[in-house]
Amino acid sequence: MGAVVVIDGVVVGEGRNRVEAQRSPLAHAEMEALQQALATIGEKRLPRAVLYSSLEPCFLCAGAILHVRVQRVVFSARDPKFGAVRSLANVLEDPRLNHRCEVHEGPGADLSAEMLRAFFRGKRGN
Repeated sequence: MGAVVVIDGVVVGEGRNRVEAQRSPLAHAEMEALQQALATIGEKRLPRAVLYSSLEPCFLCAGAILHVRVQRVVFSARDPKFGAVRSLANVLEDPRLNHRCEVHEGPGADLSAEMLRAFFRGKRGN
């Protein structure tokens, strides 16, 4: 799983899932990409940013996306177990919040979903 943050056509942050490598449930690709983007531009907000992710962001990542004020999120595959953008909730577009993101779903969804299934089949040894 991977994520990149783009501002004005320039990649300013990239991340990959490192939950197992870092033994941390917080080491998601989106979190890493957001942290790197914030460090790159030296700000605490990313109001012109687009975050691209191979998997639908979870509740943790959706919260971080809102807090840093990302403008748009584009994700490939839905996450039926943890997805907080379309699958289980619609956190990023909730009108009760003071910030909302544009959300675009689906580019590369089939390829991304198959790659994720293959990855987890390998982890389970199936």
